[in-house]
Amino acid sequence: MEHPLNSGSPRIEVVDALRGFAVMAIMLLHNIEHFNFYSFPEASSAFMQALDKSIWDTLFFLFGGKAYAIFALLFGFSFYIQMNNQEKKGKDFRLRFMWRQVLLFFIGCVNAAFFPGEILVLYSLVGFVLVPFCKLKNKVVLAIAIFLMLQPLEWGKFFYALFNSEYIRGEELWRIHAEKMYPFLAGSDFWSMVKSNLWDGQWFSILWAWDYGRICQTASLFMLGMLIGRKGLFHSLKEHDRFWKSVLLFALICFVPLYYMTNTIPGLWENKMMSASMNTILSSLRNFSFMAILVASFVYLWQWLPVYKVLCKLASYGKMSLTNYLTQSMIGSFIYYGYGLSLYDDLGITVSFGVGIVLFLLQISFCHWWLRRYRQGPFEKMWRKATWVGV
Repeated sequence: MEHPLNSGSPRIEVVDALRGFAVMAIMLLHNIEHFNFYSFPEASSAFMQALDKSIWDTLFFLFGGKAYAIFALLFGFSFYIQMNNQEKKGKDFRLRFMWRQVLLFFIGCVNAAFFPGEILVLYSLVGFVLVPFCKLKNKVVLAIAIFLMLQPLEWGKFFYALFNSEYIRGEELWRIHAEKMYPFLAGSDFWSMVKSNLWDGQWFSILWAWDYGRICQTASLFMLGMLIGRKGLFHSLKEHDRFWKSVLLFALICFVPLYYMTNTIPGLWENKMMSASMNTILSSLRNFSFMAILVASFVYLWQWLPVYKVLCKLASYGKMSLTNYLTQSMIGSFIYYGYGLSLYDDLGITVSFGVGIVLFLLQISFCHWWLRRYRQGPFEKMWRKATWVGV
């Protein structure tokens, strides 16, 4: 097997594999969460209860808030690749990208019909920030990305509560919509569930992202991904080996104190608004630092041929990330929700984790089969054709 660092392949295979890794992690998390339907049977024994907790804690430690961050980072990187390819042809990609975002919004709505916690609608809306910033200098884009990563809205909430001690945090609006949609997830009426998911489910998803800093973080990650593309950091990995090692070291240094700060500092304030905002700020930075550890480690291991032979198998899964993301929602909702097999109250966390592994293996096998026959996944091809309609 020839290593991609020596193959001269036009595709950046490490990016495809990293995207596949992120989608795999999302698949496993969604299954143990029962696709945002947090209803589980009682553990059959103390051992199973401990095992369930261990699997839940481990997966969320490794991937919670990190897998989506990798996905967002690579979204910004892909934007740069498309933008750069069109500039080489003397064309401006920005208007076509905005049309592509409109299409992504409707693709996200299809996914949301099955899964109320989906992320594509948020990406389709936040992605528009790339249009006005894509022509700015690197230093300016980096400064904006850092500013957004520091969660300015949450700092605003924190200081407002600090100087207005009478302010009391009200009930989260996302929780109100979640309570409305849960009965439909348990019910057997498919179309009622779809209507609920498209209204209450989408409000739940967007408002949750707003309350927990995902909007600012996602915009920041889009910009950082674009900068990675500009600097060619996924190209010629050996040339950028020092950069990725520095990222790994710096992220490790940051993560350890942030992990302990997240568990201690928010509890210093009795005001719930101040505590919640500080928790969002620190959690966002903690997840970002661990995401950087995962990405840098992946890139570093990719250059080690024995590990590459394993990791490269994720490339086909990443090339069909949209297809895999959409179909996991369709299959997962059928397994756990009331309109389908209704196994939400039958499968515990450990068994659901096993289901996630099986679904991943089935999906990756399908991807290998499909890509031996076609250049793109079915949903990727539809999105691409619709993007370039009229050209």
